[in-house]
Amino acid sequence: MATRTDFTDDEWKTLQKGVTGAGLLVSVSDRDFTDSFGEASALAKALAARRDDPSSEVVRELAKTRGTGFGLTSSPTEVEAETMASLRSAGEILAAKAPDEAESYRQLVLGVAEAVAEAKSGVEPDETAALAKIREALGA
Repeated sequence: MATRTDFTDDEWKTLQKGVTGAGLLVSVSDRDFTDSFGEASALAKALAARRDDPSSEVVRELAKTRGTGFGLTSSPTEVEAETMASLRSAGEILAAKAPDEAESYRQLVLGVAEAVAEAKSGVEPDETAALAKIREALGA
């Protein structure tokens, strides 16, 4: 079983940015300011729920991530581009270093993104499109 020490700092940041970026991408895809707080809370709760995941040390450590890896002024375009790049790179990193963790990572990312999408007013069409992009980047 892989652990945090199996990855370089840059690789770990890429894995983290893929997870949190997926949640943020869904949130910014439907820009309703009143939903933002509920979506942020949903992201945090989805991560917290996986901190005790018995099947993956990597998921447990990633679920402790604080922050998103994006600045307050990051545009939706930047969030999408950087998240997609991080998710693709994460797939390559996991395939090379911890292939047995790839499915757990995919489940974590999709769980966070889906939790954000469902957080407030149900899944909107733009959120559905964002989820499809995330699935594609993950190869899911």
